Amino acid sequence: MYLRAVLDAVVLAIALAMDATAVAAARGTAGMRGRDAVWMAIAFGGFQGGMAAIGWGAGVGASRWIETWDHWLAFGLLSAIGAKMLYEAARGDVEEAAAEPVFGLRTLLLLAIATSIDALAAGVSLPVMGAPPWLSVALIGGVSFVLSLAGAHAGRVLGDRFGRKLEAAGGLALIAIGVKTLLDHVG
Repeated sequence: MYLRAVLDAVVLAIALAMDATAVAAARGTAGMRGRDAVWMAIAFGGFQGGMAAIGWGAGVGASRWIETWDHWLAFGLLSAIGAKMLYEAARGDVEEAAAEPVFGLRTLLLLAIATSIDALAAGVSLPVMGAPPWLSVALIGGVSFVLSLAGAHAGRVLGDRFGRKLEAAGGLALIAIGVKTLLDHVG
């Protein structure tokens, strides 16, 4: 029974990391330095784990309030950043940006928040999963870190080969993730 609960926690961690991984891959297409990818993975993993811990601590009452607006926030942030990537790809900023940080602290924090809102709501369910909630929180943060780092690297490798076209595709992917999040909660 305990092993099953831990496996469920691993599956939850992987599922929660998917948006962060996709965003990391999309941002990686713009040409990301290794240390920027590490900082992004730290932010994404930290926010995923931190938001799950907050959800765990806040309890069921807060989840109803969070669920009323989380999808709108994720949609707005991801769509705005995706639109910015489309604009930069159309202007040809991809090659110029390769030697610079892919984004500033503000954008990094906005992306980390946008991709971790689901972890906040999921944190409420941690006590009933059977695995120790602290273990689930650690798994959520750790898996998000590893998959985000891998996603950023994959995006960079593909971005080096395909440049602006792939950055435009990354921007569209962010917008699509935002729209999907909205439709999952509204539709």
